[in-house]
Amino acid sequence: MVKLLKGIRVVELGTYITGPAAGMHLADLGADVIKVERPETGDPFRAFKGGLYSPHFQTYNRNKRSIALDTKDAGDLAVFMDLIAGADVFIQNFRPGVAEKLGVGEGDLRKVAPGLIYCAISGFGQTGPSRDRPAFDTVAQAASGYLRLLTPPTNPRVIGPAIADAVTGQYAALACLAALLERKETGKGRRIDISMLEAMAHFNLDSFTHYYSEGEIMGPLSRPVVSQSYTFECADGKWVAIHMSSPRKFWTGLLDATGQPQLDDDPRFGERLERIRHQDDLIEIFTPVFRTKTRDEWCALLLENEVPHSPAYDADEALEDPQAQHLKIKVTVPHSEMGTYTTVRAPYAFDGVPDLDLVPPPYLDEHGAAIRAELTDRKAG
Repeated sequence: MVKLLKGIRVVELGTYITGPAAGMHLADLGADVIKVERPETGDPFRAFKGGLYSPHFQTYNRNKRSIALDTKDAGDLAVFMDLIAGADVFIQNFRPGVAEKLGVGEGDLRKVAPGLIYCAISGFGQTGPSRDRPAFDTVAQAASGYLRLLTPPTNPRVIGPAIADAVTGQYAALACLAALLERKETGKGRRIDISMLEAMAHFNLDSFTHYYSEGEIMGPLSRPVVSQSYTFECADGKWVAIHMSSPRKFWTGLLDATGQPQLDDDPRFGERLERIRHQDDLIEIFTPVFRTKTRDEWCALLLENEVPHSPAYDADEALEDPQAQHLKIKVTVPHSEMGTYTTVRAPYAFDGVPDLDLVPPPYLDEHGAAIRAELTDRKAG
């Protein structure tokens, strides 16, 4: 597949998720992303059971090259500046002020790359009363109002993946692409500031729209109730998920699939708004019904009756589904040490062709010698 960002060089001085996720999205599109890491330890996300190639690190660092540099060392800082001189985008996700202390603030880098796109990712923004607060994923979810939409109403606890980190990385990559597009016309570089708080507030836009338009404060059950979404356990202990939305045909399809046509005559369920008001009653009725057949049996019946549904897969099942296999979402490539490396490809296809050509995440300083040689050659040329 064509690499749309071929010829674009990104220097990433990022750790954990937000910065590396932004770099990964650009790398997936074909940019040459050079990940600058601390010698010996690298990105802290590398650490896992005494090793430096954790699954956490692997998730956000494919298609990149790694060089180990200590910017506090004069020689390494000079190499870093040589990298910046030939870069189009720089990404960092330090707390405000840290980049400047390391000598990699915007002013430092523009001396050698005036047209650079400088992307600074933070937890709470570059200014304001909370700028210096430490922030991780859960903190940003909570501060943006999103965590309350995921937390169980009783016995609250944090659940789910690192949504705020991943979302912030996506928004940062999107902003970098917009700045690259503008620079092509103007030659001007931009500074991009994006915080996890701002990214998650935007991601939580539906919740704020409901509040400012209707005065409604949404909770974890607000959307599932209105959208008529359900999850049921089947006879084999596996789950099936159903989302009927508003068309009546999906409700009648569910009744036909489950052999419960009498429910349509029940005043609690005959109309959509009544079904919304009495969703708990519906769950109580359908829970034992779905325990009478296996998940595969229910999926066949729901499909036959055109009810929007899916098996609620675990990670060991999802990419083995025939549709996922048809789309080639799972990609396996050779790995120098592991034998093979398996991951999920980027979700888009250009001109109908998905990108199945990717490079496993780098080992620490794996490309250090090659990158230094390239810089030497460029100077000589």
